[in-house]
Amino acid sequence: TFVVSARKYRPNNFDEVLGQGQVTGTLKNAIASGQLAHAFLFTGPRGVGKTSCARILAKVLNCETRSEDSPKACGECASCKAMLESASFNIIELDAASNNSVEHMRNLTEQVRFRPQAGRYKIFIIDEVHMLSSAAFNAFLKTLEEPPEYAIFILATTEKHKILPTILSRCQIFDFRRIPIEDIIKQLSAICKAEGHTLNAEALHLIAQKADGAMRDALSIFDKITSSYQGEITYKMVAESLNLLDYEYFFKAVDMMVQEDLPGIYLLYDEIAKNGFDSEVFIDGLSAHVRDLLMCKNPATVELIQSSDEQAKRYLNQSKICSHSFLVSALDILNK
Repeated sequence: TFVVSARKYRPNNFDEVLGQGQVTGTLKNAIASGQLAHAFLFTGPRGVGKTSCARILAKVLNCETRSEDSPKACGECASCKAMLESASFNIIELDAASNNSVEHMRNLTEQVRFRPQAGRYKIFIIDEVHMLSSAAFNAFLKTLEEPPEYAIFILATTEKHKILPTILSRCQIFDFRRIPIEDIIKQLSAICKAEGHTLNAEALHLIAQKADGAMRDALSIFDKITSSYQGEITYKMVAESLNLLDYEYFFKAVDMMVQEDLPGIYLLYDEIAKNGFDSEVFIDGLSAHVRDLLMCKNPATVELIQSSDEQAKRYLNQSKICSHSFLVSALDILNK
């Protein structure tokens, strides 16, 4: 049975979590030193590993064969296997979007009263916790502040600002970052090798760029692309599948502007319109292109452009034929 890559390649230990070293390092040290809080809040953008880290932490804490100072689960004991099969009675996952009332919180506090059937901890993972109502938050407050010694709460949210300050003050807060493009490309390359797919560097870069720092989004795009095409997958194939304007149009447009080729621009835009792209898509893409050219005018800012090595060379070459004043004026007009 086909399993989507986001599930198949979900990290199983802290070392496999991408781009969150500041979080995983702190959690591993807390486990090794035995200085573990009873409530955690994982916050950050979608698809960056919040729920994965919560599950890894829960699995490590209840692993039956783990030594006291080890931050790694064995993966072989009954507790680890039950966690992998989503059949653990000691690790309870709740979706706050559909369990957001006072009654749901009362049921939760009732479950907290019972000790774990096996293992040391009873762990509650509450996803999208910002969806709880104010009354539900207040009903949960006392339990969160003074839980029994065997209870641990791991809350996850994409919108920390919606959570009551009284809840925030009772949790250790871990801020998850967007995953860097380089890390996403490295992971996608490893998955390509494991799955037997071939994507060139520009195609991988485009997928990573459009994922906007979310590994789950990158893997969803990857699944879509690899199911649509066979053999080597190129930048143009990915752009076509995602309905994106090929960057070739923007290089051509700037060349024509510098040469004051007005008929050429008209014909180029007519081709773009006939391909079904909206004018705003063209203007947004051209604005980003001109901005990257402006970054290439100074060696200190070249590293700010997010592109593959091949594209970066083309940006550098085109920036040489554009004056600084032309690029600033073009950017101002496009923004307006």
